[in-house]
Amino acid sequence: MAQEQLFMEGAVEKREPIPENVERQTMELNLGPQHPSTHGVFRAILTLEGETVVDVEPVIGYLHRNHEKIYETMQYPQIIPMTDRTDYLAPLTSELAYVLCVEKALGIEVPERGRILRIIFNEFQRILSHQLYAATFGMDIGAFTPFLYVFRDREKALDLMDRATGARLLFNYFRIGGLRNDVNEAWLEDFRAWIDNFEREGWPEYVRLLFENEIFRVRTKDIAVLPPDVAMAYGASGPVLRASGVRWDLRKAHPYLGYEEFDFDVPVGEKGDCYDRCMVRVMEMKESVRIIRQALDRLPDGPVLGKVPRGVMKLPKGDYYQTVDAPRGETGCYIVSDGGATPYRVKWRSPAFVHLQLLPYLCRGTKVADFIAILATLDPVFGEVDR
Repeated sequence: MAQEQLFMEGAVEKREPIPENVERQTMELNLGPQHPSTHGVFRAILTLEGETVVDVEPVIGYLHRNHEKIYETMQYPQIIPMTDRTDYLAPLTSELAYVLCVEKALGIEVPERGRILRIIFNEFQRILSHQLYAATFGMDIGAFTPFLYVFRDREKALDLMDRATGARLLFNYFRIGGLRNDVNEAWLEDFRAWIDNFEREGWPEYVRLLFENEIFRVRTKDIAVLPPDVAMAYGASGPVLRASGVRWDLRKAHPYLGYEEFDFDVPVGEKGDCYDRCMVRVMEMKESVRIIRQALDRLPDGPVLGKVPRGVMKLPKGDYYQTVDAPRGETGCYIVSDGGATPYRVKWRSPAFVHLQLLPYLCRGTKVADFIAILATLDPVFGEVDR
């Protein structure tokens, strides 16, 4: 018998609203550390009043591997594959931050072909990372079909990465002074074909399946609004900051790799809600295609690896810092050298670690089901959170 019919027949007594003077009760709910919606090994302690979130306490450290301390025992070229294990969904951008920092310290020049290929692979990595984000975010709020379309395209892209670097996840491809190896014309031809198909068919399908879906819009619009002043006060960066309307991109504000030579836009949101944080990442994929096409048109012949010091590599005594605009935000590598063959100290700036501090602010007053969407729009990778 339907619930409405039971009410009508008096079988179920209707509940009166809770009087204002009655003490409200809260409960604590542990979400994680083993939960499919936490995007990694992460625990959140939710304080709830019914289904309303009163407070959130992020609990991290389950994936701590002591990366920064281990770097102190390794010579500079040996550290490159270790950086892949930070943001393991965008390892090339982590490699890039590190090798650029070392190259700055040693004054190493990267050949033009190596520099342009770095830009191509860096933007290709951004597309791959945002593809995975769009697919998993859709699943988090109940949209399974986008996942199938995205992974159809992403599998072909990973095959291209495998052919170029020898790996599909942790690439160890960039080197101090350039790249480990060049790519041939057959690879470039297949890569252009993938970019053409992605722009013509893949990307429009993502937009149609996500942003034109009314359920998706209801679940994301006006949920967890992040004002621009709050975003900047917390040190947000990347898509999280740009979704709040702040047009800040290190590729334009503090160019590296010669990004100032390329024509591309910086997508920004209007409200800074869950919808905007997803929209910005999807729009960034289109801008990455623009950059890649320009880079392919100006790709010269020549070597991909420049001259580096022979023997044991030693950085001059001092401290050095380099940031890059990674898919999750501003990723920074800080190296302190005492003049030896190993760094005295390495510190990693993780955008995902910074963004997790926003959870209490974003979640208060929302529903439990909204928490899953809010966490997903921060796009955390706990390899770089815990390090």
